[in-house]
Amino acid sequence: MKRMLTDIEIAQKAKPIPIIEVARKLGITPDEIEPYGKYKAKVSLNLLGRLAGQPNGKLINVTAITPTNAGEGKTCTAIGLAQALGKLKKNVCLCLREPSLGPVFGIKGGACGGGYAQVVPMEDINLHFTGDIHAVGSAHNLLAALVDNHVFKGNKLKIDPKRIVWPRVIDISDRFLRYITVGEGGKTHGIPRSTSFHITVASEVMAILALSTSIKDLKNRLSKIIVAYTYGGKPITAADLKAVGSMALLLKDAIKPNLVQTLEGQPTFVHTGPFANIAHGNNSVLATKMALKLADYVVTESGFGADLGTEKFFNVVCRQSKLKPDLVVLVVSTRALKIHGGGAFKKVKEENLKAIEAGLPNLTRHVENIKKFGVWPVVAINRFLTDSDKELKIIIDHCQVLSVKAIISKVVTEGSSGGIALAEAVLKSMREHPSHFKPLYGKREDKDNRNATLWRRGSQIY
Repeated sequence: MKRMLTDIEIAQKAKPIPIIEVARKLGITPDEIEPYGKYKAKVSLNLLGRLAGQPNGKLINVTAITPTNAGEGKTCTAIGLAQALGKLKKNVCLCLREPSLGPVFGIKGGACGGGYAQVVPMEDINLHFTGDIHAVGSAHNLLAALVDNHVFKGNKLKIDPKRIVWPRVIDISDRFLRYITVGEGGKTHGIPRSTSFHITVASEVMAILALSTSIKDLKNRLSKIIVAYTYGGKPITAADLKAVGSMALLLKDAIKPNLVQTLEGQPTFVHTGPFANIAHGNNSVLATKMALKLADYVVTESGFGADLGTEKFFNVVCRQSKLKPDLVVLVVSTRALKIHGGGAFKKVKEENLKAIEAGLPNLTRHVENIKKFGVWPVVAINRFLTDSDKELKIIIDHCQVLSVKAIISKVVTEGSSGGIALAEAVLKSMREHPSHFKPLYGKREDKDNRNATLWRRGSQIY
């Protein structure tokens, strides 16, 4: 069997289209784009004003069953689906989150897809890209410095040093910085106290940036960040410290979506990277809104499984931004199902029909949950070369019982050609099952809504 090229080899052999040309084909004017080299660019927020009257395209959310160490392939599937829609001559745009340096240099690796379903320039996107994550880290750490400096310089706000809750951030996974002591070195160097470092994409600033729809909205959200409490228990915010203007200034370019492309030239917005386990786990609202005005079909991906990233996409992102998803692509793999069915991780490449059967309830529950939101799912089986026909048939037959279509996806090994069947099933399902999207509960502040949910932390309602 001929060896398949590695991801980096495939990416380096690619011949990208100049980003100016990608933008032009998408409908972005020269004065709305700010190139960062030859193959990546920022897009001006003025574009949304110009296209305000344009109808939105169809929004397709890519998610997966509950994640395992074996991987499901959400990003690869999202990229491959966009490439396949492009091959079908559809006007499509892809929206993804920005990778963090921590996972890139850790076990997880990059976040630009794999095989022949990638976005490029892969090395740039996985590393410093256009500097967005650095800007988030700078804004976050500026606020941390202002808190400590305020306490050191007289503490007019009466902040309790033991109740400062704003940590520092860094974009490298450095275990030895998770819990630290600051302010050492004597009286002139501050007040000693315990604090911590988080990874930058876990910063509240990153989540805020992803949800903001303008500079004004960004400032409003930043102003509400709680950084500490007074001796009397009163919360202290970024606005109290007069930090908002400086933070927004550091984020003035980071708020603009980044434009790149897939291996096959489909336009791709890669913007913001909030983690789904601590935030909402989706790319920026601004990027998605731009894409919906520019393309007939927009493919976006939610972090982790459907019970986390997609649930937050529906109940948080869509609620706040008024976005309406038209369909969900639920990614599944034989490997993940085997693990959910009790199979050993080291043996996921071996045929195990019994483990797949035992793992199917996980797939079933995700399908049922998606339908509760009034959105129809299509199951994408991310095929690996070691999958057997018997294993794949079990999944396809089970999806027939659930009345949803299951399509084998081979986008990693074949690019757009391996995703044509999936793209056609997505288009057909959107025609046959129009979206009736609705969040499962009302707004927290809507006291008259019987579906309103009380979020609790311990015994305290917040």
